[in-house]
Amino acid sequence: MSFEVIDPGMLTLVQDLGRFGYQHIGVTTGGPMDEHAFLWANRLLGNPLNAPQLEITFGRLSLLAHIDTTIALTGADLGARLNDRAIEPWQTHEIRKGDRLSFSMPVSGLRAYLAVTGGLDVPARLGSAATVSREQLGGLNGSGNKLVKGDRIALGEPRPVAKASVPYSEIPDYRKPLRVGVIPGYQYRHFPRSVQAKFFTSEYEVSQNIDRMGYRLKGEAIHGDLDGIISEGIAYGAIQIPADGQPIVLMKDRQTIGGYPKIGSLSALGAGQLAQRAPGASVSFYLSDVADAEARRMIFNHRLRQGAPGTAG
Repeated sequence: MSFEVIDPGMLTLVQDLGRFGYQHIGVTTGGPMDEHAFLWANRLLGNPLNAPQLEITFGRLSLLAHIDTTIALTGADLGARLNDRAIEPWQTHEIRKGDRLSFSMPVSGLRAYLAVTGGLDVPARLGSAATVSREQLGGLNGSGNKLVKGDRIALGEPRPVAKASVPYSEIPDYRKPLRVGVIPGYQYRHFPRSVQAKFFTSEYEVSQNIDRMGYRLKGEAIHGDLDGIISEGIAYGAIQIPADGQPIVLMKDRQTIGGYPKIGSLSALGAGQLAQRAPGASVSFYLSDVADAEARRMIFNHRLRQGAPGTAG
């Protein structure tokens, strides 16, 4: 019971929700760059929300099915096709033995999520299957490798699943300029009011320098009164301000400590929306707080629990 990798694409990784409890020894969390899309993919199939799935970045993946099963696609539109037929993201699709599932290049967004009924049958390392290549953890055999041609992806036990789709109101438009809230950190006060105002009234551009560790932005340089800090633990979504004043948003595979001042942090859902933006996309920020971020997460969790038409209870 497996998918065979015919073409691994540009970057295809096994991910679950991440590896927690090890940052004190330098092991980062990993996990899906876009939690919103990842969680909806498992929800559509009635899988446990942490069930491993594939994160497909930029496309070009091609898989051959050796089993009848049901999949869910969410996140970016990467021009998915089932045999010779185009299929849409944000819904489930039946797969038959001998079918070929392929992806071309991004139409909207950067990262698609492919979940299968029962999840992927992959080993856990330090409690997670999340792939972090730098740390040689996770993936098909636990050693942190991305998919390569000829890999066989073992699948969980298939079961009947009703056809389902994500409610339209829950589907983001990744082509729109992104405006996202920033929760100020304790170093926020070290940025003068004029600099804070500049940061929150400027538009930034996603640079070419982006990966699973961080997103470097281009725009109005900002500087505080700290040249550097003693290295300290770094949260997911933290916005570092290095010496050149160009913000860097730290993502899922970030280092666990760093010595640049931080003006604040995005929420997990906000960072996930940034992870779907390609170089050249516009990003701006507004001042938020923990209460607002928690409220947005509670609303998302409630909608996720409610499910979508045809999802399991």
